[in-house]
Amino acid sequence: MSKANKKETSATSSGQGKKLQSKEQISTEELVYEKNKKYSPDEAIELCRKMSKVKFDASVEVHFRLGINPKKGDQQIRSAVTLPHGTGKDIKVAAFVNTDKEKEVRKAGADLVGGEDLIAQIKKSEKTDFDVAVAEPAIMKNLSQIAKILGTRGLMPSPKNETVTDKPAETVAELKKGKISFKNDNTANVHVAIGKISFDKEKLKENYNTFLEALKKAKPAGVKGTYIKNITLSSTMGPGIKVSIDQ
Repeated sequence: MSKANKKETSATSSGQGKKLQSKEQISTEELVYEKNKKYSPDEAIELCRKMSKVKFDASVEVHFRLGINPKKGDQQIRSAVTLPHGTGKDIKVAAFVNTDKEKEVRKAGADLVGGEDLIAQIKKSEKTDFDVAVAEPAIMKNLSQIAKILGTRGLMPSPKNETVTDKPAETVAELKKGKISFKNDNTANVHVAIGKISFDKEKLKENYNTFLEALKKAKPAGVKGTYIKNITLSSTMGPGIKVSIDQ
């Protein structure tokens, strides 16, 4: 074969490769945005990872539309679950405990530890440099001094999400390993992060399945009809991918 023919063949082959790659990419994007298309959790997770275009390690989020009435107290969703592979985020934990428990909660990984002193500090500065708070039952009455500060920021410890406990060190350790709290918003939706784009597919799938089971168990007795109406998976700044529901 002449040099000219070789060059032409090489160029043609290269061009075909680019066309195939381009078609494959377009096909993937069209599938994501196809109207009313729903994907299995496996497919949705794979598409979510492929579609992430940001330069940082984006979070993978799941959004659930529920068939609850958020205005009714007996239909509120508020619970907690430990994700087997965590969320990929370093959770900052504040522990409101009595003096005799301070050493063990620090050892368990608490970032802020204290009792009256920590309460006074937050009351004065109104700063809450933590993601979740844990408290002993005996100290809850003292938290009333900063209830407005913590409450408006979703940081008030609660028995419902297992952050009011007689075993604060165990709870702190669980939170550090991947335990998350979740609740519905005022539009009957629940939003949670189940990992990072850098997680492999199997880890994301295990976290997804673990959370889904926890959400099903949290179904209020008063809810009638379809409980989980829609599920959407997305990465930070990525497109929403509809997920099929098996109830």
